Amino acid sequence: MTVEFAMPGEQEDVVIVGAGVVGLTSALMLQRLGRSVVVIDPNPPGSGASYGNAGTIADFAIAPVGSPTLLKRLPSLVFDRQGPFSIRQGALLALLPWLAQFAWQSLPGRSENNMRAIAALTLDAGVRWQSLAADLEAQHLIQNKGCLYVFNGEAQYQAGRHDMRRRQAFGVKVELLNPGELAQLEPHLPQVEGGGAFFPDALSVSDPGHLVRLIAARAEADGVQILPESVVRLSAQKRHVVLQLGNGQRVTARQVVIAAGAHSKFLADQVGDLVPLETERGYHLEYDGESERVLRPVCAAESGFYMSPMAGRLRVAGTVELGGVKAPPTPERLAFLSQRMRDIFPDLKAASRSWLGFRPSMPDSRPVISESRVGRQIVYAFGHGHIGLTLAPMTASLVAALIQNTLPEISLNDYRADRF
Repeated sequence: MTVEFAMPGEQEDVVIVGAGVVGLTSALMLQRLGRSVVVIDPNPPGSGASYGNAGTIADFAIAPVGSPTLLKRLPSLVFDRQGPFSIRQGALLALLPWLAQFAWQSLPGRSENNMRAIAALTLDAGVRWQSLAADLEAQHLIQNKGCLYVFNGEAQYQAGRHDMRRRQAFGVKVELLNPGELAQLEPHLPQVEGGGAFFPDALSVSDPGHLVRLIAARAEADGVQILPESVVRLSAQKRHVVLQLGNGQRVTARQVVIAAGAHSKFLADQVGDLVPLETERGYHLEYDGESERVLRPVCAAESGFYMSPMAGRLRVAGTVELGGVKAPPTPERLAFLSQRMRDIFPDLKAASRSWLGFRPSMPDSRPVISESRVGRQIVYAFGHGHIGLTLAPMTASLVAALIQNTLPEISLNDYRADRF
């Protein structure tokens, strides 16, 4: 759409860079608080990671990626291109500084602190999303059937029990299931020797892309302007921020929110905030007409991927591959998902389509939600990793507090850009 910018010498009020679920939800909230908001993104609203995720509103997803258990396995995992955690060939050298931070954050005490910080953001995610969905008249897209982890063997189940006890200590509601109870919940899954962990309060989304497009439509109806352009440079002046767009246009704004996901580091660097943000390359496969294979999102715990029933299709999403936004898809990652699905459902036909997107990943798995080094002229809202969909409404509330200079719901010390 065409945006009518302010006259020369005038300023936009708030510009949000990024039309993903975090940026759009923040735009909707700020517009309703009386601010005038422009969202800038070269891609359509709700594309990227906001479209391609597993569709879980995961109030239970408080465990950071880095943990003492993973740290012990890290040297072997990074070279295993068929495992759940891998590094794209050729990217290892560039990733060494980030991996050093990641290893440090995986130590027992730090991992526990990271879990506490993530839990402070996630635990009421379901309530927030139900309220937002009602506002959007999108309740039909929100499913309330819980989410499930599956452990194939007894050893994996016992390790899972330990993980679930840690989550319960932070308020996560979880029910441990034996193989028989698991089979009752998911009758089409093959029998396992281990068991399951059921999160009864978790919600899921039957079409994440559609849901985010509804947020965009409501935001535009409320007065938010969405500009399909890229931001190539920005700089903070005394009373405003200047944004240089890819088409050569210059935009000035009183305040800017950087919510560009995996592409945010490029802009934060220009402000002088050298955040250790890296890119997780996320993959999914979709199988048309197979949505009834599972009744709710099911995570194959050892392999690190979800099987999520969606509108007319089954989406298989997950695993971690570090390696930037420029390289083409790694065939081994898609083959990994395809093979694991054939292991579970031998009669499953070939996938109908595949997808590669980019998750913004911090070494401690905490997002960056804070003012920048130049103050509240520039506010950050990125680095949500695997839980951007889950955290969008909460992040929007915290962004609004930063922009409005009001007291946030929780302390933001754990999410500062300069915490490293």
